[in-house]
Amino acid sequence: MVVVLVAHGSRNPSANDAHRELVRAVGERVDESVVAAFLELAEPSIPQTIDAVVADGHLVVHVLPYFLHPGRHLTEDLPRIVADAGARHPDRRVHLAASFGADPALADLLAAQVS
Repeated sequence: MVVVLVAHGSRNPSANDAHRELVRAVGERVDESVVAAFLELAEPSIPQTIDAVVADGHLVVHVLPYFLHPGRHLTEDLPRIVADAGARHPDRRVHLAASFGADPALADLLAAQVS
């Protein structure tokens, strides 16, 4: 399995570099490969990344959105992109994980920053 950690993407290169650093840090904490992708404004795109990891032989692609709340990107764009990738690679399992914004641990994390 490979994890494609997806951020929105930015015109600001520092923001994109921060996402790549987060991907590296997550990769150090899990037993799976973790790679970066961007919805827009930066590269590699989600389709490019999924195609690349499939070409590398990964059978399961876990698309993990780094988005807080369910807006258009989470409810429309990402499901469509993942479905299109699944159609391009019917012999692979490409699936979209839930966003982390609803996780109760997020409130704990934010509260810890206040104290």
